[in-house]
Amino acid sequence: MLKLPNLLAAALLSLGLAATASAQQALEKTDIRYQGWAGQVTWLELAEELGYLAPLKAKWVGNTTSGPQDIQTVVTGDVDIGGAFNGAVVKLLAKKAPIKAVLGYYGADENTYSGYYVKDDSPIKSARDLVGKKIAVNTLGAHHEFMVREYLERSKVSDVEARQVTLVATPPVTGEQALRQGHVDVTTLGGVLRDKALERGGIRALFTDRGLYGDFTAGTLVLHTKFIEQNPNTTRHLVSALARSIEWARNTPPAEVRARFVKVIESRKRAESADTIQYWKSTGVAGTGGVIKDGELQIWIDWLVKDGLLKPGQVKPADLYTNAFNPYFKNAEKVAASK
Repeated sequence: MLKLPNLLAAALLSLGLAATASAQQALEKTDIRYQGWAGQVTWLELAEELGYLAPLKAKWVGNTTSGPQDIQTVVTGDVDIGGAFNGAVVKLLAKKAPIKAVLGYYGADENTYSGYYVKDDSPIKSARDLVGKKIAVNTLGAHHEFMVREYLERSKVSDVEARQVTLVATPPVTGEQALRQGHVDVTTLGGVLRDKALERGGIRALFTDRGLYGDFTAGTLVLHTKFIEQNPNTTRHLVSALARSIEWARNTPPAEVRARFVKVIESRKRAESADTIQYWKSTGVAGTGGVIKDGELQIWIDWLVKDGLLKPGQVKPADLYTNAFNPYFKNAEKVAASK
């Protein structure tokens, strides 16, 4: 039997003790309201399936339409937790919204990323060829739009030319069809929708978000500041359960993760298909347990400064999030200190 290095063993033990201690504390609130995604499994649902969430209970209130909509419902108090692209989170927080980012929950790696695709016979070969063209994105002002803008800027496309690139809000499930039927010149595809489209052939990638930034965590889960203040024990247990579920998925064979996802989808009985789960490959989360880093938010702060929506120095990343409830953050500090 292999022996774990002392440091790793200590870290695992520390996590186990932290989780146990959290479960033993009196929880101020037990029902966690959230929005889901059709045909997909959230970290909250996985945490409940794995037994990490108990004694908390996940209470589904419906499916969200986008990340910005999801975090808006946290602000209005209709749900307790929601997640979105970091750019959308920064924009909302910059408006003094009473929310705090507590965990990174999706991103890009070698298996999980969003790409911008054209038909094989398309004349579009570079960023400058996008001038005067239409690009399908899931929603405006979020991840897909920012990646297009970053691609154009890095390619030295002027602001005047960039304004001639039209972004068309298109539901992800119809993005491939919109491209093939000629309604748009470029479409954004990620995850299972990307893999299924590539299987059918006839399209090629123009660029990808991972190609721009490498492996990175792109979105965070947020809680209302009042929720955190009034429910500190619940918050700690909730974030710990979510972080543990992310780490479980990062370190478990994909086939086993997919099997769990299918089980969750079938058990919740929402008249939806689990077919796309077969294409799941990885979490895309760069930080251990979803630990948040300044740079993951600074990127989008810089963009808002460029757009004139923020003044330089008006917002600092550390003001927008906290890792205080994530048990993996303290262990990450110990590992860094030991090197």
